[in-house]
Amino acid sequence: MPTTKKKTNINDVARRVGMTSITVSRALNTPEKVKKETLEKILCAAKELNYVPNAIARNLKSQQSRIIGLITSSIDNPFYTNTFKAVNRVAKANNYSLMLFDTDGSEELEQKAVETLMGYQVSGIILSAVSDSDAYAPSYLNKLQLAHIPVVQIDRKISSAPFPGVYLDNFNSGYKGMKQFLTLGYKDVLVLAGPEQSNITIDRVNGIKQAIKECGVDIKLNVQYGDYNKELSREAVHKVIAGKQLPEAIFGLNILITVGAMEAIQDEGLDYEQFGLMSIDHIPYARAFGKAIPCVKHDTYELGISAINILMQQIDNPARTVGDKIIVGDVSTS
Repeated sequence: MPTTKKKTNINDVARRVGMTSITVSRALNTPEKVKKETLEKILCAAKELNYVPNAIARNLKSQQSRIIGLITSSIDNPFYTNTFKAVNRVAKANNYSLMLFDTDGSEELEQKAVETLMGYQVSGIILSAVSDSDAYAPSYLNKLQLAHIPVVQIDRKISSAPFPGVYLDNFNSGYKGMKQFLTLGYKDVLVLAGPEQSNITIDRVNGIKQAIKECGVDIKLNVQYGDYNKELSREAVHKVIAGKQLPEAIFGLNILITVGAMEAIQDEGLDYEQFGLMSIDHIPYARAFGKAIPCVKHDTYELGISAINILMQQIDNPARTVGDKIIVGDVSTS
């Protein structure tokens, strides 16, 4: 009679790496509490032994749920509208249902969203994380790997995650936008950016600085760091106006940042024609402000199509290696 293969448990992993089961458990559940070298050794052993933690194993069945999870840090951002549509249409065409989670920029809600999707035995996840700083390394990454759930990152890249993704060419977005400004003769520019540690922000600001470097003209550049929302952008512009040091032009590094700047200008009773404006990504209904807004426009529908297609490839063939895709934007007007 054939023998039933014994399921690997945490003690097996501990024996393989020569550590206690407590250390292995800590590494898998709270990886930030163990040394990087220790974590890598344990994850490697767990993968070799095909170990799946009990908490995950209880929720995994032989059949997929035909559910795809989409996690975003801000459903309020118009940037994602066409991306959602693209993902949903392809999912439906392939007989998958879509579960959407808005984490509202909260790491805790992002963790809960991932755990919920794992509980539903989802076929795959498209993830736009709350942060793309190098320091951000959420503990759920290990659980997703051990559960063998296909994941595609979108827009924001977690540097320590092993998953493929679809991203914007952020350096060239900043570069192209500033090149456009410089052709119009602006020499005093206020840049309203996202978080200072965000790699998206860093790349976009570096692109702006490269364009200035190439032009050979003395440009006054004031970079104000904040977040990718309206509130901090609006506050920053109010302060600049109150200080009576108005720039010639304002460059908002995403849709909500630019809209926040426009609201502040409107609040102060100033004329939009007084400022040159530039945005990264198209401003919906910008003409309602009475002004066409130049922007570096990205195809966000393509962003969604690319992400869901990569995810489908991983679901159909888990062993297939898929690389990242970069979406390039062009300067246009809203």
